[in-house]
Amino acid sequence: MTKHHANHLLLELAILTIAIGVPGLEAREIQADPDTYRKALSQLQAGDSLILAPGTYARGLPLTDRHGTPEHWITVCGPADGSAIIQQQAEANCVELWNCNHVTIQSLTLQGSGRGGQFGISAKGGAHNRVHDIRIEDCVISDWNSGQQAVGISTKTPTWGWIIRHNIIRRCGTGLYLGNSNGEEPFIQGIIEHNLIHDPIGYCMEIKFQKQRAPVEGMPTEPGSTVIRHNVFVKSDAPSPDGDRPHLLVGGFPQEGLGAEDRYEIYGNLFFHNPRESMLQASGRVSIHDNVFVDCPRPEYAAITLRDHDLPLRLAHVYRNTICQTARGIRIATVPDQGHAVVGNLVFAEQPLVLQSGVKPTNNLTFPSSEASQYLTAVGDGIVDLDLHPRSSPNPRPALNLTPFANDIGFDRDFDGILEHTAVRYGAYSSLGSAQSWKPSLTRKPRP
Repeated sequence: MTKHHANHLLLELAILTIAIGVPGLEAREIQADPDTYRKALSQLQAGDSLILAPGTYARGLPLTDRHGTPEHWITVCGPADGSAIIQQQAEANCVELWNCNHVTIQSLTLQGSGRGGQFGISAKGGAHNRVHDIRIEDCVISDWNSGQQAVGISTKTPTWGWIIRHNIIRRCGTGLYLGNSNGEEPFIQGIIEHNLIHDPIGYCMEIKFQKQRAPVEGMPTEPGSTVIRHNVFVKSDAPSPDGDRPHLLVGGFPQEGLGAEDRYEIYGNLFFHNPRESMLQASGRVSIHDNVFVDCPRPEYAAITLRDHDLPLRLAHVYRNTICQTARGIRIATVPDQGHAVVGNLVFAEQPLVLQSGVKPTNNLTFPSSEASQYLTAVGDGIVDLDLHPRSSPNPRPALNLTPFANDIGFDRDFDGILEHTAVRYGAYSSLGSAQSWKPSLTRKPRP
């Protein structure tokens, strides 16, 4: 196992444990209701679980100076049905994290009011605020939508080790806005997985570019990845008054020093419907594989757009994606100076590959959009009508060279998460569909 894979295994296994037999640490299970919860929040210690009863909690959820440990996380949770509803009647963010670490926020409904510029979950304050190793899981975050700058989850302080997993984020100005617009408060080596993010005004998700990193105590110094996998990104036809936006935008990493060798690994995601922009735009160092992109009709945009933006495009691996109902498939407007690969993609578009001179694709299958229904099971008008598994087993094709991607997480699994040992698959699906297959819908993609 490489160090890269080991680091992410440790992050994924950062689970809540009960402190038994640890000198000086007594884990508690604390019950609270809308009348008692604010006092309980200020008393949480490592290993504690605060369990909120069903009801409406109208005074937000501020967490200040709450410190779990890698072995003993603090958890704030509600019933699994989301019936603990957190609101914020004051002009403030709903969940505000200040100097917190190893904290889990789980199974809560964060309900926006459409007023002011509040955020659903916020970590702000720049370097003065230390917020790391946060897990947000099984929550519903909705209607933080007073404008495009209102956000479901926002970070504006150096953050690392966040896991944002299996949430529904809907009808927000921006679903997730991670990192600050000045490039100085980076979002580092997180995992964003199995979320449904739909109907934002602007981005479903943006991770900002990163200027040269200043060292922060505890912040990772070894190269690593931010992993974006198995999410469902869906946009509507509603206007974006502050400018049209992709579903997902990820910015570049520092060009030298800490973070210069970090990457984004983007795989297993469904991107559906963007009437006025690209679906995925990236610069920096990216690996994009086994994703499905559907319905990007504007002729000046592509499903995948890679180019210099706030920082240069440095490394671009784009392989085994399925793209259909698009005017342009894959556009690479800058030659990455650290290497590139465009391999094994299955693209149905009027212009399948729009590549800068010097970007050389190998072994892709490209067709006009009109031919998608001949090769794919069901290409419908809406998300519930889709089934992009191939209609039949493919004819013999050249085997793909996957060696350059062997260190990518999930490089040997398809969109359905099926492990395979063949190098002749083109596109995101390895089979004609099976009991393991997930049919696209406006739901969270199931966890394995």
